[in-house]
Amino acid sequence: MHTTSKVWLFCLLLALSTAASANLTIEITRGSDQALPIGVVPFEGTEGMPEDVAQIIHDNLERSGFFDPLDRSAMFEQPSEADDVNFSTWRSLDVRYLVVGQAERTDSGYRLQYDLMDISGQTRMMSETVTASEGDLRGAAHYISDQIFEAITDIRGAFSTRIAYVTAQGVGDNTDYGLYVADADGRNSQQILTSDQPILSPAWSPDGEKLAYVSFESSRPEIYVQEVSSGNRARISSFEGINGAPVWSPNGRRLAMSLSKDGQPEIYIMDIADRSLNRITNSNSIDTEPAWSPDGNRLLFTSDRSGGPQVYQHDLSSGDTQRMTFTGNYNARARFSPDGEDIFLIHRSDRGFQVARQNIESGRLVTLSDSTQDESPSVAPNGTMVIFATQQGNNGVLSAVSADGRSSFRLPAAQGDVRDPAWSPFLNE
Repeated sequence: MHTTSKVWLFCLLLALSTAASANLTIEITRGSDQALPIGVVPFEGTEGMPEDVAQIIHDNLERSGFFDPLDRSAMFEQPSEADDVNFSTWRSLDVRYLVVGQAERTDSGYRLQYDLMDISGQTRMMSETVTASEGDLRGAAHYISDQIFEAITDIRGAFSTRIAYVTAQGVGDNTDYGLYVADADGRNSQQILTSDQPILSPAWSPDGEKLAYVSFESSRPEIYVQEVSSGNRARISSFEGINGAPVWSPNGRRLAMSLSKDGQPEIYIMDIADRSLNRITNSNSIDTEPAWSPDGNRLLFTSDRSGGPQVYQHDLSSGDTQRMTFTGNYNARARFSPDGEDIFLIHRSDRGFQVARQNIESGRLVTLSDSTQDESPSVAPNGTMVIFATQQGNNGVLSAVSADGRSSFRLPAAQGDVRDPAWSPFLNE
């Protein structure tokens, strides 16, 4: 059987049957000593519901690194509405903020009402009623988490976003690869592609509706763009040699990529509408791993033109290229922060390959992760976390670290390797 006949596309409804086994579980590996103490009281009326809404909110806030949620066993009282909150009780527990709420079933799903209380100020910061369909109780909990996070930190929450990642199960020629999308907490995973050949470098479109990726299904690398919801896809780059590292422009109209069709791997930009190409780099070195600046005017890329992998920046208006990294002899796979002030990258330290942050203006580089075999960093759309692939024993897992390096968590799979994570943009904008 020809290789291409062994590739199946799945729409989301068909993928639901495989979701449970591919869900990722979260393990908090490091908490921040500056996390804000908060209590999330179990919502009244959730008994018998398929999800514990308050626990999802608790877990989201804890995972962010900004909050240190109080354990339920330490709660003397469990109020369900603002008028029942005894501020002195929660002050005695050193709780600074408190979330209380109620849940009830409706004909079409659920109604959730919650209040966010400022214990120190003895005020109600916000109150909202949220409706959720039968199958979207987790989504409602993520939405509430986003609202709470933003109300306290003044930073938009990213709990309602998604991640894409690649799995590999098996050994050698008997390895099966899968491309998955899941909620930001690793749950509700859905397989959108499976193959007996490698899948690499998934990248989200700015509207969160498509993924670009590299597939080896024809026994050589080719770039595809696929709609997440329908599974419809198109092959957009199949030149001789390397077709790799696709990444979308901020306006969604172009893809930057690395192609070796003219010799060494170089950076090109493809116009999605007419598939025309514009060559960006022209050197005798290997140029790969492009990344767009938030304003779409610059590209980062990795090049060995200085003798080893370092990060460079190309200005698309002036055509000027400058080296960005000078700390150490290996810096690669850089990504801009959403505000464009920092870059996140893989830096080889004396401990190994680690996620690092470098300020663009000062050039100061700070290592963030504790692991030593890190690769493929991807930044949350609010800039607070970086997800990346690393090793845990003999298995590839996903991990995340806060942008300040104070907190981290791991998302291992039940079986097989997980790699090449990509954090989605904000959805439904």
